[in-house]
Formats: sequence, structure tokens, C-alpha cells
Amino acid sequence: MRSMVYRGPYKVRVEEKDIPRIEHPNDAIVRVTAAAICGSDLHLYHGMMPDTRVGTTFGHEFVGVVHEVGSSVQNLSVGDRVMVPFNIYCGSCWFCTRGLYSNCHNVNPNATAVGGIYGYSHTCGGYDGGQAEFVRVPFADVGPSIIPDWMDEEDAVLLTDALATGYFGAQLGDIREGDTVIVFGAGPVGLYAAASSWLMGAGRVIVVDHLDYRLEKARSFAHAETWNFAEYEDIVVEMKKTTDYLGADVAIDAAGAEADGSFIQNVTAAQLKLQGGSPVALNWAIDSVRKAGTVSVVGAYGPIFSAVKFGDALNKGLTLQMNQCPVKRQWPRLFEHIRNGYLRPSDIVTHRIPLEHIAEGYHMFSAKLDDCIKTLVIPEAS
Repeated sequence: MRSMVYRGPYKVRVEEKDIPRIEHPNDAIVRVTAAAICGSDLHLYHGMMPDTRVGTTFGHEFVGVVHEVGSSVQNLSVGDRVMVPFNIYCGSCWFCTRGLYSNCHNVNPNATAVGGIYGYSHTCGGYDGGQAEFVRVPFADVGPSIIPDWMDEEDAVLLTDALATGYFGAQLGDIREGDTVIVFGAGPVGLYAAASSWLMGAGRVIVVDHLDYRLEKARSFAHAETWNFAEYEDIVVEMKKTTDYLGADVAIDAAGAEADGSFIQNVTAAQLKLQGGSPVALNWAIDSVRKAGTVSVVGAYGPIFSAVKFGDALNKGLTLQMNQCPVKRQWPRLFEHIRNGYLRPSDIVTHRIPLEHIAEGYHMFSAKLDDCIKTLVIPEAS
């Protein structure tokens, strides 16, 4: 098969790899019909995620058609159109039985924190991802779901991470009717978090970013107020001013380690692989929310030391909520919102590229070229 392969920082290409095989009776092999490049894939692409090994295939957002199933698979059949959450989980451990699928204890040798994630380094289990023509899906009776007949495939692929994570970010904010919500980051997750905040009763939604084309999308897609932090000496001061000097009720960090930092932070990130811990957006969120407010964190951070302003959070009496999204737990309600017309996930897609052009796709997304917000990757399986 043809597959995206990592060859080192800023080096990805398409190569021939063996089609994955059934390794366990509950595996399925899925022929990928659509995948996506996620903002968190850039941590891998930049060489900032620990234990990202040469030869790895990225991609944790994908949908496809069941090509083969293991002998114990009962819920899927060959030919089914399926959407696969980015979480790999067993469904039966202490965490899974409580709906904490992203914290599964049985799918990752490094499971002191995160469970398994497709295509996201050996820190997250070492599973190959879906930016390929075929992918192995473990625990096939647990994770994948059949795509409803009424759902568009492009909407389905965005439910496998970006939309579910954005919705989860708003959910973690415990938004009450009339609340003011600030979302840091206008990438796909931030856009979805902003749109989801209205569904949860927000009275005012503000999105902060530094790229004008993403802020324009925040206005048109999420109907949010927008602030370009590059235009202000201190964006936290501006957020205080616009909230009567109290601060927002809820702040959502949807930027994670991709937030712009100081020169020193950027140098140390490049030299010491600290990008996974850059806390700029998170500290803005802590400073911008009111006392006794809530900070929700769904931006991507690596398992590395972060200089978070924890003392300020403590002294302000903040509630901090965070996790990798347990994707499948969000689907029932999101299916309702999409079917009822409240959300159309594919509205943020700006580029669709063939798998053969994925190196150019990563460069375009990383360098923020051509007003790129969300890129779908379309394999042509043999």
C-alpha cells in the first residue's frame, strides 16, 4: 500500500509499506477513504514529540471501509463504512468502564498518562495511523462506529477528533447560561469549541488568535467576537478590559503548545524538545478568567515540564479541567446537532489533497500558507 512515512523533522513522504495484517482476533483492517492532518500532528512533524520513530505513519483522524475482520469481531462486517475515534481503548479496564476512553490502561506500555492514539509516536503506544491506504484497527468491536447513512463522509472524519475535542473543550468549561467564554486558538479545535460554547448556553464568545484568516473563520463559522493578540501589547489586559475588569467566566485553551511564545521559549523548544510544554496560551487563559472561573485545556501538550502559573490558578480559586477527549462519548449528542443542522463540521475544510501530495500538505499547514485551516487527505486504495 501507499502510506505517509516520517523520515525526520520536517521530512515526510509517501512510500510503499506492507498492508497491515490481523494481529489479534478482535482487529479489523480498514481501507481508508478520507483522513486529515491535525494541528497536533505538527508536533510530530517538527520533531518535538518524544519517541517519534523514523518509519512511523501519522494520522489519527480517518474514516474508511472495513476490508477484513478478525475472528472474534461481532459488530463490524466487511464493507461497512466506519468512523474511527483517535483513541485506541480496550473498553473493559477501570478507566474505560467509566467512559475515560482516552486513559485506557491496556493499550499503551506508557499508560501512566495517555492511552493509545493512532499515529502519534511510541509515547502513545506506537500504533501506525490512517494517513495511508489501509490501517489496522485494534479492539474493532469497541472503537469504530458505522457511519450513519445520512452523514457526509467529510463530516464523519472531523468527528474522529477535531469536532469531538472542541465540543469536549466547551463541555469541560461547565458553561452556564449567559457565561462569557474566551477561546485561545482559532485552529479547527478552537473553532469547534467556540461554536459548541453557544450550544451550551454561552452569552458571549470571544476567540483569540494572531492569524487574520483564522479569525475571519471564527466570525463566519462560530459567530464569535475576535481579537488578534499580535495587535496588542498585552492580550490579557485587553480581555480584562472587555469583561469589566472581572475576567471571563470560562477560558478554553485550544492552542496548546502551538501558541506563540517568547524568543527564549522558541529557542529552547527547538533545541531541547520543549515545544510539548510551552504554556503561553494556558497562562493567558489562567490570567484572563475571573476569580473562581473555569479553565478548560484541550490543546496539545507533550509529556514534558511546563512552567504553568499554578500559583495564580490556586490563589484565584480556579477550576482547571483537562484531558484528551474520549471521542466516542461525545458522538451521540454531536450526531443530533449535525442532523438537526446546528453544526456542519466540514464548513472549516479549506484543502483536499491526494495522499501522494501529503508532504506539500504538511508544509502548507505548518507554514500557514494559502489560508489553510483544515486539510483532508484522500487516499486511492489499490
